[in-house]
Amino acid sequence: MTKKIKTKLYILAAAGCFLMFCQSIFAQGTSKSALRTVIIDAGHGGRDPGARGLISTEAEVALDIALKLGKELEREYPEIKFVYTRTDHNLPRGESDPNKANRVRAEMANEAKGDLFISIHLNATGQRAGGWYAKRITGYKNKIVYTGTGKRRKKKYVKQPIYESYYVKNTRVGTETYIWAADRSGSKSEYVPEEEGGEEEPVDDPHNVLDLTTPEAKIRAQLYTKYFFRNSALLAQMVEEEFGNNGRKSYGVKQRNNKGIWVLQATGMPSILIETGFISNKEEEEYLNSEKGQQEVVENILNAFRRYKQELEAPRSTSR
Repeated sequence: MTKKIKTKLYILAAAGCFLMFCQSIFAQGTSKSALRTVIIDAGHGGRDPGARGLISTEAEVALDIALKLGKELEREYPEIKFVYTRTDHNLPRGESDPNKANRVRAEMANEAKGDLFISIHLNATGQRAGGWYAKRITGYKNKIVYTGTGKRRKKKYVKQPIYESYYVKNTRVGTETYIWAADRSGSKSEYVPEEEGGEEEPVDDPHNVLDLTTPEAKIRAQLYTKYFFRNSALLAQMVEEEFGNNGRKSYGVKQRNNKGIWVLQATGMPSILIETGFISNKEEEEYLNSEKGQQEVVENILNAFRRYKQELEAPRSTSR
């Protein structure tokens, strides 16, 4: 078989995959069991406390919220399997290295063949939690200085600034939800799971993937990555809308493509990372530590989850 014929066959196979994929997603919609396994990840843990507030750490509060979210989801959706990356203050699977722990989180999600990955975090500004003291110039005073030595020694006046200390409150509050950047989709497509053997499944099942060494499978993996991106963005937008509807300041949906978002890159499924608020702000930290605050955050995410699930399972039709 000539190289030209092989190229044509690859193009035909890719086109076939694309048509089947689009037909299944947009014409038929997803199956009633669109979400069978959901991964709930509490960020940080163990010797990685994450961001620090005045009275708590990110790892502590993220765990509280993640467990409460999981409990509500389990109660409302008993047919869905919920997998937790950690349920105590330790890192996932007892890992001691925080960097390795992030890889473990992604491995757990992929091993469970998750249909969705939700990671809970808290934000920080990078400055001292609560606030800090700074200095500003309020005026100047004359100061005598001497220059030279011996007969050349001279007296002169210079203006010396007068400083005043003042307290700067760490005022930033609000939420934002991250997804993996669209321009880095090639990195995520490497983690699209590969199914070996078994009966043929619907083409929109993200676990039904061809041998990844073939050109057709690589193209199909890229299609699934776009599908994951679309659904990640959909859920992330819904989460931020729910926060906004609850009166929280929302910075919207952000794309992450730099260090520290391995759980978004290496999970072969739609994945979001929710920054539930700024632990560096005194009032928002107190809110996120309170029973009322945590329940409101959980309810906001739960409402978004309901909408997302309904959207996935809603029948779709195409114009003919």
